Amino acid sequence: MVKVDSFSVESWMDRYETKCKYNIAETCCASISIDELRELSEDKNKQVLQTSNALTYGAIRGSDALRSNLARLYSAKSTAAIQPENIISTPGAISANYLAAYALVGPGDHVICHYPTYQSLYDVPKHLGATVDLWHATFENNWLPSISDLEALIKPNTKLIVVNNPNNPTGVVLKRAFLQQIIDVASAHDITILSDEVYRPVFHSITPLDPGFPPSLLSMGYKKTVVTGSMSKAYALAGIRVGWVASQDPEIIEKIAEVRHFTTISVSQLDEQVAAYALDQSTVHRLLARNIQLAKTNVEMLEKWVAKHEDECEWVKPLAGTTAFVKFHREGKAVDSVDFCEQLLEKTGVLFVPGSECFGSEFRGFVRIGFVCQTQVLKEGLVEATKFLRKNLDDVKLAE
Repeated sequence: MVKVDSFSVESWMDRYETKCKYNIAETCCASISIDELRELSEDKNKQVLQTSNALTYGAIRGSDALRSNLARLYSAKSTAAIQPENIISTPGAISANYLAAYALVGPGDHVICHYPTYQSLYDVPKHLGATVDLWHATFENNWLPSISDLEALIKPNTKLIVVNNPNNPTGVVLKRAFLQQIIDVASAHDITILSDEVYRPVFHSITPLDPGFPPSLLSMGYKKTVVTGSMSKAYALAGIRVGWVASQDPEIIEKIAEVRHFTTISVSQLDEQVAAYALDQSTVHRLLARNIQLAKTNVEMLEKWVAKHEDECEWVKPLAGTTAFVKFHREGKAVDSVDFCEQLLEKTGVLFVPGSECFGSEFRGFVRIGFVCQTQVLKEGLVEATKFLRKNLDDVKLAE
């Protein structure tokens, strides 16, 4: 039997997210209803669901409408157009990442994974029998890993390099020139790159006019690239459980399609209809504008809060996505992030995620804050967190 470690961040959320008053741990842009989605659409006559359709398995690789809308979005402002047949829908990005790993690595293979990041990106390859090395980014280097470190990790059996851009939990982005360096390393050794892009395109603190603005890795010309995405984070529709995997390499797509037959067969027709409606040209621009503006408003509020409490915390301000990784300390010593988060929740109802438990024991004092919730929730939650820092920080254990 495969030994599976606890999925720490999901276990934490499962344990506490329904018991908190202020959920500032969630990583989705504040979720919306179908009614709200319909209000965002410029075409009020367009139906979200075709309720007369027979509920068969539907299109096995994903509906034409969904895959065409995704292909259009990936091809916009790119010289590398992607075709709908190069995209496969999945039940969320977590399934897309699993299928990519399942199709591409196995016993005897070696995987390199950008770190810190979402646990499944490095643990699933281990479950499949691969050995995994973590490509560390550090707070001291603004959460950017080193290309020389990446080169040093390469082995003759390295099959996959995994990156998460924008990054969870730090909110940092790997910029265009850096992505090109990763491609140069991978192409020199004929290694496939898997880029988890679920937080794309929530770029709240960097604009497309910035020369370093990162495109999707899918559009950068390296054929052995796989990207994954989701309706959950940037599109505020986690409840429909729709994700996708895309590649310009037909061989990779066929491998993923083959292993997918052993899992879900297809994605719910109803879920795909909602996703296609959200990604339609009549809806998607206003949906993204809503979410990006929410992120801009909230990150500014969080930035002021961190500055106000500079004696107790510090961060690298995120450029994109919905999360920030904030380090709390007392008299220069890192706090025990689990004790901090548990006491904060108990005394105020505010939910954060402890870095040392959910992202790695070395992240002492760090907590992940999911700040693209409803603005009022963030505002009220930060007021309560301020009270906690003033009254209770001295009672929090220090990290050992």
